[in-house]
Amino acid sequence: MRALVLKVGGVLLDTPQAMDNLLTALSRYRRQHNRQIVIVHGGGVVVDNLMKKLNLPVAKKNGLRITPSDQIDIIVGALAGIANKTLLAKALSMQLNAVGLFLGDGNMTEALQFDEELGHVANVTPNDPTLLKQLLQADFLPIISSIGLDQQGRLMNVNADQAAITIAKLIDADLVMLSDVDGVLNADKQRIPQLNAAQIAQLIEDNVITDGMIVKVNAALEAAKDLGRGVDIASWKHPDKLTALLSGEIVGTRINP
Repeated sequence: MRALVLKVGGVLLDTPQAMDNLLTALSRYRRQHNRQIVIVHGGGVVVDNLMKKLNLPVAKKNGLRITPSDQIDIIVGALAGIANKTLLAKALSMQLNAVGLFLGDGNMTEALQFDEELGHVANVTPNDPTLLKQLLQADFLPIISSIGLDQQGRLMNVNADQAAITIAKLIDADLVMLSDVDGVLNADKQRIPQLNAAQIAQLIEDNVITDGMIVKVNAALEAAKDLGRGVDIASWKHPDKLTALLSGEIVGTRINP
């Protein structure tokens, strides 16, 4: 079975019960199956909380967090430190053979700044899968924070969706984007099991898919095209469905290329 990359957002880290549910399902699943699994996480909530404690302003451009040089250390501390180690500690306490990483470890990915005005913000591209493949073959559960490293050795803040897509491409894995939504809903608020590009465009035009879901669906569609197969958007809120999700069943919405 193909490896699976699970992308989890910062809200999960802020919801202890949800984190418990996900890792319990993972622990149960791994006892019965030998599917290789990688977790890639963001942590916007953790970053915001830390910035607030330190009385630092949060500036954005086109919805993206501006990360000046004098703030990147704080962002790295929040994402690669607090968020990563919180997840790691919980996973280890549940007997999951977890290891905490960031996108630069083993030159897994290469970060490239895409807008100087955003500061230490970058996209990443797949680079060297050796370390990740070795960890997976040794039955580790890698937990990767969305902090990257560019060629100049600068630490960079990376969008967690984009980080997860890159890791999935790096090891040719299936990708599930976990959040607090059940999937894409139709006009009657019913979950749509599968969607393609044409259907997505129509739903956006009809104002059925709006706001943040447009970004999420477009990111999943881009990933599906890159990977050449469906990408799932699903919720971590239903512990009873998580095991089925890990087995490849559609419990949210599958976005097809």
